[in-house]
Amino acid sequence: MAALASCNESLGALYFINGRGDVLIQRIYRDDIERNLASAFRSQVVNSRDTDAASLAPVRQFGDASYIYLRSSNVYLLAITKRNSNAMMVMQFLSRLVDLVKSYCHGEFSEEVVKGNFVLIYELLDEVLDHGYPQVTDPAVMKSLIFQKGWVTPATKKKREAEAANATLQVTGAVGWRKEGLRYKKNEVFLDVIETVNMLMSAQGSVLRCDVQGRLVMKAFLSGMPDIKLGLNDKLEDVTFHPCVNLGRFNAEKVVSFVPPDGEFELMKYRCTEGITLPFKAVALIQEHGRTRIDVTVKVKSAFPQKIFATNVVLLVPVPDQTARASFNLTAGKAKYDPKRHALVWKLKKFAGEVEHTMAASVELIATTRDRKPWSRPPLSMSFQVPMHSASGVRVQYLKVWEKSSYKVDKWVRKLLRSGDYQVRL
Repeated sequence: MAALASCNESLGALYFINGRGDVLIQRIYRDDIERNLASAFRSQVVNSRDTDAASLAPVRQFGDASYIYLRSSNVYLLAITKRNSNAMMVMQFLSRLVDLVKSYCHGEFSEEVVKGNFVLIYELLDEVLDHGYPQVTDPAVMKSLIFQKGWVTPATKKKREAEAANATLQVTGAVGWRKEGLRYKKNEVFLDVIETVNMLMSAQGSVLRCDVQGRLVMKAFLSGMPDIKLGLNDKLEDVTFHPCVNLGRFNAEKVVSFVPPDGEFELMKYRCTEGITLPFKAVALIQEHGRTRIDVTVKVKSAFPQKIFATNVVLLVPVPDQTARASFNLTAGKAKYDPKRHALVWKLKKFAGEVEHTMAASVELIATTRDRKPWSRPPLSMSFQVPMHSASGVRVQYLKVWEKSSYKVDKWVRKLLRSGDYQVRL
């Protein structure tokens, strides 16, 4: 200890801090470290909007204290010292500390993991830091001293169970999600491709944000122990599967192969951000005439094929709170002013493909002598459903069912596109 005391390679305090600046775990090793020093890190780093190189540096000086930090996932590891410590040594220690926690927590490190493993992390800190001096951080050595297992998040637990189920299927052929001896007079499979499209468009017509979240929902009424193969094109991103899917085969051949549960289940989920075809494009023009009237013109054009119809199309066009009434000129549908939502509501039961419709509205405002706040112009929003259409371009190329008795199977594939947050700025 005498040799260590003669050097300055020590930490005065160590903190685990979340993305909001709240302290999750702390250890103070020196009397010269005040307990309120972490608040400077919250205001100067976590909540700072500065983006210059100096503000983003991992080593900062506030007052007479040096702040050395590392961010992993949504957690900051912060070391504070008032000595002339080796910053690179401290940074390396913080990095190894993250790796050590991950080794106990199945490769995970996040705010949720830290909160679920308070006791374990405090035990680790007692071993890896001796009065602020870094000690051994090798996971193999630490696991010979601390035998406690880390808490696993529900998402990781579910993933591990799915991997175990797939391993069991590959080795033994056992299927835990389907019982044997099922019999149906008519064997049928229904596959629904359900997508939700989210979009934010600027007032000038450029797309600012766009994504599609999809689900494949299957209803299987099949006898025996069938094996299903599903072929999809390569438009998928961020895919998650039901435990019945053979992940090894999907990774090797890009074929979704599985023994299905009986009845309805969610086969897979996916998300796409590239190559999205928007079903509708809307343009809104707002003209303010003094303090008593606003003219609103909205044009909506469908971008899907003519043979397809959208249903239950509703557009909400915000208007100022002091709106008194509105008159409309429409090419289709019905419209009214809804005072509860402070919006013009335009409804179309059916909207054919490759068609444009227009709503022109004259909005009368309540006259007032008092100065009113400028209208913030919230975005226009749309809701709709488009059966038999996909915005992501995901296609079911084939659906094959094999069972040793070779019975006939009726197969049905349907598509449904729904609106999520579909907005256009005014």
